[in-house]
Amino acid sequence: MHGQPEAALDAVASTARLATKRKNRVLLLCSHPTQYGSPLWRRFSLDPRLDIFVAYCSMQGAEAQTDPGFGVKVAWDVPLLNGYSWRHIRNVSPQSRIDGFWGRINPGVWNLIRKSRFDAIAIFTGYRCVTFWIAFAAAKISGIPVLYGTDAVSLRPIDGKEWKARIKRRIWPWLFRMADVVTVPSSRSAALMRSLKIPTDRIKITPYVVDNSWWVQNSKGINRARVRESWNIPNEAPVVLFCAKLQPWKRPQDLLRAFARANVSGSYLVYAGDGALRGQLQKEAAQLRIRDRVRFLGFLNQSALPSVYNSADVMVLPSEYEPFGLVVNESMLCSCPVIVSDRVGAGDDLVQEGETGFLFPAGNIDELAKILSDILQRPAELRRMGELARLRMGEWSPDMNLQAFVEAIELAIRHRKTA
Repeated sequence: MHGQPEAALDAVASTARLATKRKNRVLLLCSHPTQYGSPLWRRFSLDPRLDIFVAYCSMQGAEAQTDPGFGVKVAWDVPLLNGYSWRHIRNVSPQSRIDGFWGRINPGVWNLIRKSRFDAIAIFTGYRCVTFWIAFAAAKISGIPVLYGTDAVSLRPIDGKEWKARIKRRIWPWLFRMADVVTVPSSRSAALMRSLKIPTDRIKITPYVVDNSWWVQNSKGINRARVRESWNIPNEAPVVLFCAKLQPWKRPQDLLRAFARANVSGSYLVYAGDGALRGQLQKEAAQLRIRDRVRFLGFLNQSALPSVYNSADVMVLPSEYEPFGLVVNESMLCSCPVIVSDRVGAGDDLVQEGETGFLFPAGNIDELAKILSDILQRPAELRRMGELARLRMGEWSPDMNLQAFVEAIELAIRHRKTA
């Protein structure tokens, strides 16, 4: 009797090991449901190596609540709570919100962690809230490995105050060394952790991703001419897009001024998003005498965004503070190249100069105007870059995120056993 080929035997053995290996039971502690996190949790729940349970500190996003950034009530119009196991932990804070140290006080997290026999806990809520410390204490007392991290790419705070940066320099090395594994979404964040002397073998990049297939699928078949008609923009006109909250640190005014200086004949600027600066931007557009070439779409829900990206020629994110910038992922998946400031965390990983987009120094309006002036007059080049942008995103995928997360869990478990 002839035996099976060695490769076939190896495959059978590997399948058997996978089938008999116990899943790692993992708690994901999240501040609230998001349009970015939920597709990942569904993917995690299907993986044979994981048994995940999601605990939410708030239901903002799944329930209509006022988003202070947009200034309007927001409930995302894509599924957020199906396809995985979850629970809302009651928030007893009298100032219930998803920001601020006292905004989330969820004491039920203590019993959930102490009684549920998790193999690891991944904390996706910032350390500047009470619930983080409840969860961390419960995990440490229970001997459960903990993963947490940051998407920060520098110590510079959002308001630029140096005293806050000095505090971070002192506290963060201690804070992140307490984690069994520090998870970061980008190479820039990993570099920051290394600069704080966090051991390299305890830093794991779990790339910030969106649901790539959803964006590609929903960007197909878009009637670009009809969308532009609804904006009162000619179909052949060069269109620049800003897609984010209209907040000071996003610097939407820089794009407005650069667009005016570039002064490309027949071009238009579209703002998709709402926020505190809308009135100021509208007033300045009139002062710059470009009001007839600027459109303000207001807040747009998730399902409307693929048509917006697909109907623009280039998306610009000029932020002075942007730990990553998932709108970069979204835009590139819809074949729209990007121009981002050097403060945007996604820049190093996703933006290939002159191929998928461009980088410029944050706040340098003249440099941004120069880029716009050049590229808006080359529509064929923009189309080429858009195709390269979509192809690049095939290498920055949810599958990458899942594999990295599984490896981070296994690394945390090993570290806890040897600690």
